[in-house]
Amino acid sequence: MSENIVWHHQKVTRADRASIKNQSPCLLWFTGLSGSGKSTIANALDVALFERGYHTFLLDGDNVRHGLNKDLGFSDEDRVENIRRIGEVSKLFTDSGVIVLSAFISPFTSDRRLVRNLFPAGEFIEVFMDTPLETCEQRDPKGLYEKARAGKIKHFTGIDSPYETPERPEVRLDTSKMSVDDCVNRLISYLLDRQLIFTPSHAPGA
Repeated sequence: MSENIVWHHQKVTRADRASIKNQSPCLLWFTGLSGSGKSTIANALDVALFERGYHTFLLDGDNVRHGLNKDLGFSDEDRVENIRRIGEVSKLFTDSGVIVLSAFISPFTSDRRLVRNLFPAGEFIEVFMDTPLETCEQRDPKGLYEKARAGKIKHFTGIDSPYETPERPEVRLDTSKMSVDDCVNRLISYLLDRQLIFTPSHAPGA
C-alpha cells in the first residue's frame, strides 16, 4: 500500500448508521458444500428479516463471480482471493450499519479466519451448513457433482478439493434434517438472543 494513502474518517459512524435501523451490524457467513443449502437458507433469512423491517444485503458466491470476481477461477489461490475480496466488501456493508448475509463455499479455515479478523468480536457469525456430502450430491442442483465425478470439473470441493470443516461455528444447520423454516427460525433466535436485532419495543431508546 502506498504511504501516500491516508484513511479518511467519516463523521457519521457505523454505530450512528445502525442505531436508526433497530439492529447492530454483523456478517452471517454461510459456509458449506455445494448443495448444502447456503443460498437457499441465506435467501430465506434475507426475506424474513426484510419483512420484519431490518436492513440487509445478500452476497452470493455465483452472483459475485459474475461481476466483482469474474476475473477469478477456482484454483486454491483464486479461492483465497475470492474470499478476501468478499470479506472486504462485507466489511464496507457492515460499516453502513447493514446486516450482511454471505453464501460462499469458503472451504479453507484460514480464509474464514481472515474474514473473521476483519470484524469486532461478535459481529462475524459463522453459519456452517453441516449437510452430509451424500445429501448434497443427491441434490446436485446444478449438476456439478456429476461433472466433477466425470472429471469435467477440476478442483471441486468435496470431490478432488478439500473442505475444512469449521470447528466452532456460531450456528450449525443440517438441511437434511431441518426444514427451511426451522433454519430461519434458529438464525432469527440467535440474532435476537445476541441483541443484533431488536423488536421495536426493545430497541435502544424505546
